[in-house]
Amino acid sequence: MLRLVLRVAFAGTFAASLAEPVRARVAIPCDLIVAGEREIVSRLAEVDVLVTLAFTREMGRAARRLKLVQVPGAGLDRIDRAALPRGTWLANAYGHEVGIAEYVLGAILTLTRGFAPLDAALRRGEWKSQWAVGVPSPPPWPELAGKTLGILGHGRIGQGLARRARAFDMTVLGIRRDASQPDPTGVLVRGPDALDDVLARADYLALTLPLTPETRGLLGEPELRLMKPTAVLVNVSRAEIVAEDALYEALAERRIGGAALDVWYRYPSGPGPTPPARRAFHELPNVLMTPHVAGWTEGMLEARATLIAENIRRTAQDEAPLNLVPSREEGQ
Repeated sequence: MLRLVLRVAFAGTFAASLAEPVRARVAIPCDLIVAGEREIVSRLAEVDVLVTLAFTREMGRAARRLKLVQVPGAGLDRIDRAALPRGTWLANAYGHEVGIAEYVLGAILTLTRGFAPLDAALRRGEWKSQWAVGVPSPPPWPELAGKTLGILGHGRIGQGLARRARAFDMTVLGIRRDASQPDPTGVLVRGPDALDDVLARADYLALTLPLTPETRGLLGEPELRLMKPTAVLVNVSRAEIVAEDALYEALAERRIGGAALDVWYRYPSGPGPTPPARRAFHELPNVLMTPHVAGWTEGMLEARATLIAENIRRTAQDEAPLNLVPSREEGQ
């Protein structure tokens, strides 16, 4: 049954950034509410659709007519699915595959070619190249062609990355939970039991898998010790997949060549500076640090705003949303 006016709430900083783009795409009457994840609880009793990265038991108790929890990203690690009221749909959103795949290759090139220190040196007038006079030439840079890229989590992002890496003439090794289906990109994809082999063979390792109880701490000291001393790790999934202390020590001791980190162990909870980790990754010259922006692209915002607007329309008409996440009972 078509409800005359839907009340849609956007909770949290990231969800709030999508409120106006979604409003511009919704063709049905809606009241939009924008608030923090804590502040929204007191207003949930009259909310039909909640756009949020987090859903808690407190939210579940406060919701009285909630029809849809729309996650504005792919990850569900902050959603307490047991707290969802009976009959409430849960959906997530993608659209970040292209941006993240491009980021991974850009980060690899930035670290491999040393773009940041070269830029900083030349701004001081120092030519760290074969053109410098009176000093030895630096070692030549490695090329990506012929190198091996390991991808842990060969889903939408992993497949998008694989297609682009193959254009660089790289060998790609993928790992995903279910490796029984043929891969559309033609990449050799294996199951989790091949992890040690991929770690040992990879010149570059990209983490693109979700955070679950099984993947939390997946890479610790023993796993990092399997990697080549020249290998570069790129994490665009969740920081907690790699043990913080083990990663810091492997980088500080140069047991791996470097890391590009776009996801972190700490996030801002208010205005002002927020160190992204307990350990001093910012002091390491072989680390590229970015503030969780790999997927923050025009294409991602367009795709997610369009999908959320469509799911609001579907909710108003009592239609199941796109990207519906099955209940735990259905998924078993």
